[in-house]
Parts: sequence; structure tokens; C-alpha cells
Amino acid sequence: MFSQIEFANQGYLYFLLIIPALGLWYWYRYIKDSANIQVSDTESFERTPKSLKQYLYFSLYVFRVAAIGLLIIALARPQSTSSRQDVTIEGIDIVMALDVSGSMLAMDLQPDRLEAAKEVASEFIAGRTNDRFGLVIFSGETFTQCPLTTDHSVIINLFKDIKSGMIEDGTAIGDGLATSVNRLKESTAVSKVIILLTDGVNNMGSLDPLSSADIAKIYGIRIYTIGVGTEGTAPYPVQTPFGIQTQYLEVKIDEKLLQQVASMTDGKYFRATSNSKLREIYGEIDKLEKSKIDVTEFRKKKEEFFPFALLAFLLITLEVLLRNTVFKSAP
Repeated sequence: MFSQIEFANQGYLYFLLIIPALGLWYWYRYIKDSANIQVSDTESFERTPKSLKQYLYFSLYVFRVAAIGLLIIALARPQSTSSRQDVTIEGIDIVMALDVSGSMLAMDLQPDRLEAAKEVASEFIAGRTNDRFGLVIFSGETFTQCPLTTDHSVIINLFKDIKSGMIEDGTAIGDGLATSVNRLKESTAVSKVIILLTDGVNNMGSLDPLSSADIAKIYGIRIYTIGVGTEGTAPYPVQTPFGIQTQYLEVKIDEKLLQQVASMTDGKYFRATSNSKLREIYGEIDKLEKSKIDVTEFRKKKEEFFPFALLAFLLITLEVLLRNTVFKSAP
């Protein structure tokens, strides 16, 4: 709730420009308006100090000018405006399903696919303060790293602890989706979303990805799928008898499957071939999924001219009284 002053007749405020003009006129008149008397010597008058009454005589002019200014402001009709906004924010529930299989260590994204995915996802979470987030990781099996929470710092810290090899290797996309759906099915949020990021082909798990997508559709969950990896071949760290060496292996992403999963749930498929492209993808998802905001605005105006008019009247009255009593001058 806040108040501010507005003027219904702002044009009248231009009349305030006459105030400095009145000052110049008074000064000119004061210089000229002096009595002429003939005396033989003015030295005795020069030694006479001015009384307080002489100085206060100028207050009559101040009262008159102030009254004119206040009347002009009153004519401009100042109004106080009270406003109130009732804002209702309904956040979105989002589960991040992240592939942590060994192939996510490929270095076509910097420093590797998994670290790039963790960094960009953390930035995405930090920028959506009204939403709840959950985190599911999958490889050959799947589990919930963090249920839905509004504590973004907790989930961002959990991202830091994710490493490839935490669970059995493989790519169980269907199971990862099913676990994510399970975390969202009871949600009452205005929008429910899964962001699935993977770099491989579904080769493990007990559930088919399309079956999991069909279940997500039943619960009104939208799935955005991201295939991460460059085109052709990518450098992989490979353990050899001589230590870890880099080898270029073929990039295999089941894009057709990821497109079907996204299409079935009114989502969208993206391909991230670099760190910058991955950021662009999350930026696009951020634009597509916005929180619902309901705003109710209340405004009330109140006339505030009366105090200005009253004070102007009191100043004029005071000036007239003083001019005809204390500062009364002989004709």
C-alpha cells in the first residue's frame, strides 16, 4: 500500500511562474516607494538602527505571495492516490532427469558433458525462484537424488556431488522417466515438467521410454528432452594399461526416440553440441515455462486541495489584520 500526489488540473501549476515575477515587482516598488522629505542634514537618520518592526514589515509580502502560491496549487486539485496490488504466484514443479552414465565423461563439451550439464542446470535453477525442483539421476539404474523442494541451495549443492559411476553403468531412459513421473504425479502445480538430459541410447531398465512418456501424458506432465553431444565422434577418456588416454568414439544418441517422447507430452526436443548451445536450450525452456501471476490492482483517489486553500485563506487574513493594526501606516 502506498500513496502519491497527483494533480487533476496540472495546467494551473504554470501560474506558479508569476511568483518570481511578483518578487521582482515588489523589489522594484520597494526601491521606488520611498517618502521625499526636505531636511538640512540626514546624518542623524543614518545613525538610527532599523527596528524589528521594520524588518517584519516584509512578512506581509511573504504572506501574500505564499497565499497566491497555495491558491494556485489548490486550483490544480492535488489528489492522493492509494494503490494496492494483490499478487498470486503459482510456481512450476520441475524434475531434472540427468544421465550419469560413463559416456557423459566425453569431452566434446567442456570440461566434459556431465560437468557442463551440472553447471548449466544449476544456473537454470538459480534463476527460477518461484519454482520447485527435484533431481533424478539415471544410468543402468535410477534413483531420486532430491525430491521436489523450494530450497534451491540444497539441490544446487547436490548437483556438485553427482559423478559418473555412482550407480551401475548403462542408459535406462525409460526408468529415469518413470521415476521422474512418480515424483510429479501428486503435484498440484499449474505446470509439471521433466527435463531429461542424455547422451545415449536406451539399453537397460525395465520400462520402455515411450511407455513412461505415455504415463507422463496421463498425469499432464510435459517432457523436454535434450540430447547432449557433438556430431560424429567425440573424445572420451579411456582406461588403458598405460593409464587414462583419450580416444575418439562415435556419438550415438537416439534422437528419434527423444523426439517421440517430447512430442507425446507436448514438449520439445533439443540437441546440445556445445556449452553455449546447452545454455541457449535452457534459456528457451525458461521462456517456454513461465510461472502464472495473477494481479489485482486497487486504486482510490482523495481530494487534497482543502488544506492548501485553508492555509491560503489564513495567510491572507493574517496579512490584512497585520496591515491594518501592527503595520498600519499613515496616509
